[in-house]
Amino acid sequence: MTDDYTPPKVWKQTGQNGGQFANINRPVAGPTHDKDLPVGKHPLQLYSLATPNGQKVTIMLEELLEAGHDAEYDAWLIRISDGDQFGSGFVAANPNSKIPAMMDHSVTPPRRVFESGSILVYLAEKFGAFLPTDPTARTETMNWLFWQMGSAPFLGGGFGHFYAYAPTKIEYAIDRYTMEAKRQLDVLNRHLAQNHFMAGDEYSIADMAIWPWYGQVVAGKLYGDAATFLDAGIYGNVRRWHDEIAARPAVQRGIMVNKTSGDPSQQLWERHDASDFQTRTQDKLQV
Repeated sequence: MTDDYTPPKVWKQTGQNGGQFANINRPVAGPTHDKDLPVGKHPLQLYSLATPNGQKVTIMLEELLEAGHDAEYDAWLIRISDGDQFGSGFVAANPNSKIPAMMDHSVTPPRRVFESGSILVYLAEKFGAFLPTDPTARTETMNWLFWQMGSAPFLGGGFGHFYAYAPTKIEYAIDRYTMEAKRQLDVLNRHLAQNHFMAGDEYSIADMAIWPWYGQVVAGKLYGDAATFLDAGIYGNVRRWHDEIAARPAVQRGIMVNKTSGDPSQQLWERHDASDFQTRTQDKLQV
């Protein structure tokens, strides 16, 4: 608490709180406008953006295709800065109005799946891939998947927000969440010293869930110069693991889908066919 602010007895929204995403923050749920979701030609319809949570799912889908599974999909861009997630169609797919959301049209009626971890488990069980059947290995995979789902809000909503996005730099908040982010990275670094992948020797949905968050932070791909600030070089086992996964062709494709920033040749705003990676990246569409 600062000298110029005392919390009221009952909080009321008095205006925007500032920050990069202030225009889409609100204290209520539900749609703000009517807008149906588009539906493409494939059974799996993904509505997303290439945030770490979105990349988990596109990596999984590309890995399934790389492994020979019939997991073709359409990926539609949801621009969260424009409020697309508050359209009536998206809210019907995910009442929490967060990306990613997926509809499976291979069943009747079409089945909605939301929350990135839930989508990973759904796809793993649907196709019998990237989730071990051995009870011990399966449990370990689920342990780390749920670790990521519970821990990442401290990294993204906590450290990432106050270090990179907040309109003012608050020392207490940055210190608090930096300490927790580094503790979590140390958890991973110690675990990966003894394990090739998160669940042992087998690459799984646990790796796909954790890599876009913690791997990309250590590699300097998230939150500006956060890797320097966090002294990420000391997490050598995490960096080894990141680099090995980053070299996978399916991962390289997956992180391009629904991406709207950075190198235009690495941005595939929408994905409807495997050939789109060669023909519909932004550098080609801008010509």
